Amino acid sequence: MHLVAERSFVDRIEEPLTDLRLLIAGPRRPPAEVVIVAIDDDTVAAEQGYPLARDRIADLVRAIAAAGARALAVDILFIDPSTAFADTALADALAAIPSVIAAAGRFDRTHGQAISAPATADELWPLAPLTGAASVGLVNVSTDGGGTPRHLPLVFQTSRGLMTGFALRAAALRAGAEPVLGLTTVTVAGSRVPLDAGWHLPLRFYGPAKTIPTVSALGFLSTGGSRPPLSGRIAVLGVTATAVGDTFATPFDPVTPGVEVQATGIAQLLAGAGLVRDAGIREIDASLALLLAVGGVLLVSLIPLTYALPIVALALVIVLGATTFLFGQGIWMSAALPLAASVPPVALTTFARQMHERRQARLVLQAEEALRRFQPAALAERIADDPSFLSTPVEQAAAVLFVDLAGFTSQSERLGPAMTRAFLKQFHTLLVDDINAHHGVVMNFMGDGAMIVFGVADDTADPAGRAFAAGFALARDVGAWLERQGASGDDPGIRLGLHFGVVSLSRLGHDSHQQISVSGDTVNLASRLMEVAKSAGATIAVSMDLIDAMEGNFADFGEPDDVRTVDIRGRRQSVDVGLWRGAGPDLPLG
Repeated sequence: MHLVAERSFVDRIEEPLTDLRLLIAGPRRPPAEVVIVAIDDDTVAAEQGYPLARDRIADLVRAIAAAGARALAVDILFIDPSTAFADTALADALAAIPSVIAAAGRFDRTHGQAISAPATADELWPLAPLTGAASVGLVNVSTDGGGTPRHLPLVFQTSRGLMTGFALRAAALRAGAEPVLGLTTVTVAGSRVPLDAGWHLPLRFYGPAKTIPTVSALGFLSTGGSRPPLSGRIAVLGVTATAVGDTFATPFDPVTPGVEVQATGIAQLLAGAGLVRDAGIREIDASLALLLAVGGVLLVSLIPLTYALPIVALALVIVLGATTFLFGQGIWMSAALPLAASVPPVALTTFARQMHERRQARLVLQAEEALRRFQPAALAERIADDPSFLSTPVEQAAAVLFVDLAGFTSQSERLGPAMTRAFLKQFHTLLVDDINAHHGVVMNFMGDGAMIVFGVADDTADPAGRAFAAGFALARDVGAWLERQGASGDDPGIRLGLHFGVVSLSRLGHDSHQQISVSGDTVNLASRLMEVAKSAGATIAVSMDLIDAMEGNFADFGEPDDVRTVDIRGRRQSVDVGLWRGAGPDLPLG
């Protein structure tokens, strides 16, 4: 629709933007060749009303010719006969100077810009005697939805064939040469003027009313005093009196007489300095709009929205700035089409991407929640934040705690599968709660036991001290839980082994199936310490290496019941071990 100049909703956006750009560009000096002779309030008062008598208009025409006007354009409809004397007098006066008088067309519907010349349904023609004395031009104006004149049609299809517009005929009379119409231009006295579709002249007003030199018709009708000089100029005679004649709203003035609109068109045709809005400009508009739309959609689709949206907004600001600058230079590019073409698809794509990203975020959250069920929470967060976590093994000092329920095999045989599962779930829940409270990581559940490490997934201080405190908390809490379960002397108890040293933290397994693992001599020794506790009849076996690594005082938990040097199966060096046979005076350990 834009390419063929058919009116659309985009024009409703374009209209205020055009007005704004026109105001930014500001008023311009009109060419000196055009002057308006106005039948103004003073003239109407002196002539005791309007319309003026036809013979008085004849006097006015003769006076304009006597003032040296090169041509005359009369923007007044003479469709009703007056007296024969007055009509003949006006015809004689018009014949004495190159002149054009107004006709008007009627249209079946509101007529917008079209690819061909506008076609009238019928016309209002001047009286026959006058058409023999002067040329005739149609004064119809093409306005936008708000009534602001935007174009002057230069050619009309009428019942009498193709007729030129009033402004074009007047400019030709002033130039003294017939205009030459091309497909997209009109040439007047060697001045080539670009046209919009359907031979429409884009209007660029010079300023508010009376910016084009305007003189009162009263000065020509008065018998005394000097008359304004019109030498070599074209006089455009029209009505500007209040509440008389047609008026239009323009960006510079809400009440602009119709004669000033016609005079603006005549001046632009003579000076060749109006607005350029032709097929080439419209094609550039469409190409730019398409580029912005496609580019904006690709940007918001492919790069983060925090970058894409500012880039799109900046591009639109640059385009709007460029159209404003070019408008000041006389090139009328559409400011609305790029907005209308790019904003909706970019907004829809942004909305679709946000919905997609929210869905992806939910899926990631669900995957992370699932990962947390199979990996310790601290490790799951590290893996979610950094998928390459531990792609290379890491060695560091850590505390390792092994826990086991002694006598569980016989207990599970008595309970059966269902009750055994419920029993273990309660045990594991209690274990995880205590370990989390001391910032440890449960690496593995091994049936009735577990391996726990401190200091591998965070930088919390004193991993040895936290492991020591967690071991005693587990002994006490599990002992209390077993007592609530009604445990007897034959029921399971808890046994713990703790050691501190260097461990290797790495990923084990196939590329498509991996798990985080802690390994090394420290892990093996902590596991063997449970056997030491069993053979010594103790609940907790702690290496003196761990006690030495603690930042706090282990005596807060009570002195060990025994400290001994023991040989560890499969290990050459013996180990100094502290043994506790209880974890508190009131809580049985089984």
